[in-house]
Amino acid sequence: TAQSLPSARTLDGTKVDTSGQVAIVNYWATWCAPCRAEMPILDAFYRKHRAQGLAMVAISLDDGTSSAKLREITEPFAFPVARIADVKMPRKDIPKALPVTRIYDRTGKLVFATKGDGRSTIDSATLERVVPPLLAQH
Repeated sequence: TAQSLPSARTLDGTKVDTSGQVAIVNYWATWCAPCRAEMPILDAFYRKHRAQGLAMVAISLDDGTSSAKLREITEPFAFPVARIADVKMPRKDIPKALPVTRIYDRTGKLVFATKGDGRSTIDSATLERVVPPLLAQH
């Protein structure tokens, strides 16, 4: 079944609006080393393409990590961050292993997802292959 785009409220209380945009949703946690390693890659890509209609949200699956700590870790990054507790989505769509990155087209259809096997991360080459063609569709 296709996973629909989650509805998220960020750490600062803003609702993430992805309507009409290509959206990258990244699931991560502070204790997940591969997650932390791919964040600068996602950030660089987001900064490069956000003016073309790219939205992104990083959803933290941390339990018990304070919002202040999450903010501190993600401060260098341009993309918004949300806690899983502030996200509305079907339970079955929440990844069982991290990291997971899902990419949706402008209509909100899931077009790409990393494996979610606890090892597979997203890289620049994959982002550059998958996202620009979606941004070109209006």
